[in-house]
Amino acid sequence: MNSVAPERSAVVCTGNAHKVLELGDLLTEFTLEPLPLGTVLPPEIGTTFLDNARIKAHAGAAMYPDRWVVADDSGLIVDALDGAPGVHSARFAGDDATDDGNVRLLLRRLERFADAELRSARFACVLVMLSPDGVETHATGFVEGSIAHEPAGDGGFGYDPVFIPEGHDRSFAQLGSDVKAGMSHRARAARELQTRLLTPA
Repeated sequence: MNSVAPERSAVVCTGNAHKVLELGDLLTEFTLEPLPLGTVLPPEIGTTFLDNARIKAHAGAAMYPDRWVVADDSGLIVDALDGAPGVHSARFAGDDATDDGNVRLLLRRLERFADAELRSARFACVLVMLSPDGVETHATGFVEGSIAHEPAGDGGFGYDPVFIPEGHDRSFAQLGSDVKAGMSHRARAARELQTRLLTPA
């Protein structure tokens, strides 16, 4: 495994501006650059978060063969829904779904589950980084929690307004970016990824 020097740049293989901002605060060993506006990535046809992160990372490496590239795939796993929305989290309400549409569908599906323990869930994130010489490093992060009965808070994105992390009584959207950055699935995956990158082969 190649170690990485501070302040090295990497291209983030996502069309989600929120993820670029979050990862920029988390992957402190890199200066991150977004893909050019309008870049089309391949369909996320994998059956796991790792599959989809790899699809995006390898697409980025094909576009930028001499650069570090990093890709994220993440989503919400709800126990009462047999793991849904899972890898389909961004498209839960359809291919053109909005965050609001996804959240509304999730809450409808959970209407019959009243108690918090029946609404258990976790966010998962897999990060895949490819070095300029094609070496892959990946890491996974999880955060446990439950799904609220209605959205609350105006911070974050995606399912943040309805996800209450374990040990808290407010949603990610209410807790704010500083709290989320210390405990989120993406933060945990980023810490693990940097540890692996900084560990000599």
